[in-house]
Amino acid sequence: MTTSIAAKSGGGPPGSLKERKHMSFIETARKRYSVRSYLPQKVEPENLQLILEAGRVAPTGCNNQPQRLIVIQSESGLAKLAAAANIFGAPTAILVCGDNDNVWHRSYDDKNILDIDVSIVTTHMMLQASELGVGSLWMCKFDPVKIRKEFSLPDNIIPVNILLLGYESGTPLSPDRHDTRRKPLDQTVFYETL
Repeated sequence: MTTSIAAKSGGGPPGSLKERKHMSFIETARKRYSVRSYLPQKVEPENLQLILEAGRVAPTGCNNQPQRLIVIQSESGLAKLAAAANIFGAPTAILVCGDNDNVWHRSYDDKNILDIDVSIVTTHMMLQASELGVGSLWMCKFDPVKIRKEFSLPDNIIPVNILLLGYESGTPLSPDRHDTRRKPLDQTVFYETL
């Protein structure tokens, strides 16, 4: 892994160049945590573009790419979002929606995989943010009726989640927290049969 743009440009307050250099994927995944306290600094355009690019390259069913991402950074946009959800003072948010007219359905039972597709996209963006030293919070607790109204969403566009982005103002959680806060593999992984 190469040094992130944030580290090269001195872009973000948290994390030193040394911390962001040569981080493996599992280190990035363990480092990520749900940030609920943000500095007012917006995510730099170059970092935001990398986060959005990570979502763009995410796999989706039959490569239909049903994600529709609304990037929100203006005061008025964040106020509209805050009318429908607690955004914890995040200076940047992505309203992650899916186009219900452009999603793959499993032929056996007609299962609509819109939520799955946009969740994969959100995960890619969230982990890219973590690698860049940008904090995030994946949120599903919002009023979809208010979101639909505030952002004038057509009927086929479904708001699925909100990805808050910014630089944390608190103390980062330890990457070692998973040793006690996650179930061991033998409780969640089974071979050949449940």
